[in-house]
Amino acid sequence: MHELPPLGLIWVYLSASPLLGLTLTLCAYVVAYWIYGRCKFSPLANPVAIAIALVSLVLLASGMPYSEYFAGAQFVHFLLGPATVALAIPLARQLPRLRQSFLPLLCGLLAGSATAIVSAVTLTVLLGGSYQLAVSIGPKSATTPIAMGVAEKLGGLPALTAVLVIGTGIFGAIAARFLFNLLRIDSAEVRGFALGVTSHGIGTARAFQVSPEMGAFAGLGMGLNGVLTAFLAPWLIPVFAGWLAR
Repeated sequence: MHELPPLGLIWVYLSASPLLGLTLTLCAYVVAYWIYGRCKFSPLANPVAIAIALVSLVLLASGMPYSEYFAGAQFVHFLLGPATVALAIPLARQLPRLRQSFLPLLCGLLAGSATAIVSAVTLTVLLGGSYQLAVSIGPKSATTPIAMGVAEKLGGLPALTAVLVIGTGIFGAIAARFLFNLLRIDSAEVRGFALGVTSHGIGTARAFQVSPEMGAFAGLGMGLNGVLTAFLAPWLIPVFAGWLAR
């Protein structure tokens, strides 16, 4: 019977391989999801937030550079694309309901996307933030690649935008249920679409945990808001930031 290799030898092997970043990411999420389950799937115990905290603690404790960690974690990052495309499957099952709700969803999309951009820029400028900071915060409700691309094009800080996008998604996934209950919004369509528009992929993942129907509408909101933000942000952000800075 073969003896199991010591933990130290496993660590030495993984630390010299890109597998370390991948292993760390998967283990952190497994632990985070276990905690999430032990908390009876409370939105306050968001597994993404917990996993980020766990990975950050390991990187700080080990002194591992982020670039070295991402050499392995990029495999998970790559799967975000196929996972996003796969959202079309549950969405296709909701096509009859989508046709019935086309006009309300379109109005909600326009209002939600514009409000997310304008409110972020307005608060940033009124609180004394720079134009660069306003540009970095403005597209925070879109998916990470789109938000970073918009911020970079307008002279913002893409790295800061990425952090804000993740923070927005986590906050939305945590606070959405309480806000919907407060406003007495019970429709799975409305809940899902609003969560997707405001909290992109993290909010969509949370919606799928509630129901496939809610997840499908969240995926639709996430995709449409990403496209609309790419068109609205480049002219809304400079106009409002310049006007408020006067």
